Amino acid sequence: MNVLLHTFGCKANQYDTEVVRQRLEAAGCRVVATAAEADAAVVNSCTVTHVGEAKLRGFVRRLARARPGIRTVVMGCAAAVDDGRLAALPGVAAVVGGADDAAVAEALGVAVGPSLPLRAFAEQGRAWLKVQDGCDEHCTFCATVLARGTNRSTTPEALVAQAALLAERHPEIVLTGVHIGAWGRDLVGGWTLGRLARLLVERVAEVRFRLSSVEATEVDEELLELMAGAPGRLAPHLHAPLQSGSDRVLRRMGRHWYTAAAYARRIEGIAARVSPFGLGADVVVGFPGETDADHAATVALVHDLPFTYLHVFPYSARRGTAAPRLGAPPASDVVKARTAELRALADAREAAHRSAREGSLADLVIEGRRGGFHEAVSEDYLGVRIPADAPWAAGRRRVPGRLVARDGALHAEAA
Repeated sequence: MNVLLHTFGCKANQYDTEVVRQRLEAAGCRVVATAAEADAAVVNSCTVTHVGEAKLRGFVRRLARARPGIRTVVMGCAAAVDDGRLAALPGVAAVVGGADDAAVAEALGVAVGPSLPLRAFAEQGRAWLKVQDGCDEHCTFCATVLARGTNRSTTPEALVAQAALLAERHPEIVLTGVHIGAWGRDLVGGWTLGRLARLLVERVAEVRFRLSSVEATEVDEELLELMAGAPGRLAPHLHAPLQSGSDRVLRRMGRHWYTAAAYARRIEGIAARVSPFGLGADVVVGFPGETDADHAATVALVHDLPFTYLHVFPYSARRGTAAPRLGAPPASDVVKARTAELRALADAREAAHRSAREGSLADLVIEGRRGGFHEAVSEDYLGVRIPADAPWAAGRRRVPGRLVARDGALHAEAA
């Protein structure tokens, strides 16, 4: 059977799709790149925004038009909270909530063997390692907890074993999940994410680890020591969700574990010890009841902190969440203007960080090739181009390089 795989959403979803790929290939299936080649498709879904769900439904419809008779299985978060609309789409043979790779295989009529640790990501320079799933928080705008359930941590020994397998093929491993700062809370023995990171660094040689999205207030001293003292082993980069710079909005969002001031203090403390430092965040614009003053507080906080990029999202009402009961969001033209203002500020901060890094050395992991360049990522999460014919990078997956700006992008020369 020829199967097309497609993923919407986060790195945790990408990891889950790779687990499905490995299971299907082990059962004799062939993973293909286009609908024209496919007998079946597996689409991993996201429910973070209504725009994402609309794109998912459009993609499934296009599959059915392009390949009449194709059997599509929709899995993931949107599948877990489906109200019947996904199941009714043309070509959909099954809707499998969550990340049950065995159930996906069964839905395709593929023999189900034992689960195996994920060994590698197909055609990808970096690998994701899902350390936990689910979330115990209840942000009023987020449907992920409805789809993923409560926090469930993978054991340390299982993660070390899987990281060792991934390190054979990948020079960087990104620790991912739904709420990775909660890893270990459900395990016996006082485990924390910082303790896990140190264990991985000690037990899995050479590979560079990176944290995916993690709350700023959950970056403990052990994580900070590794980023500051061993940036070649734990990348000096955080994606620390902010969501709003207004304490009033944070309370309405149900994000009770920090204030804007507490977030700022933690980020400033990290930035004082880690250099270079890549810092990203998610920001939600136009939450129900957001005022001009609330928005101004967010802009001021973003201006004051050393962000190097932002993901700015207009608020999206999600079925089953509490936020829609808090009132109407601001008018669409107001939300559009606020979003544009924050994105322009983010662009300026990113450009300033790139400019500051020009001429310095970077630790580059090669992700793939596009045209005449290898595409690489630096320790502080900068996208960098390396000439495909550069002799100093030939046959290597991780290289040092000196950063130079050219043609509106960062390039690397021999260190």
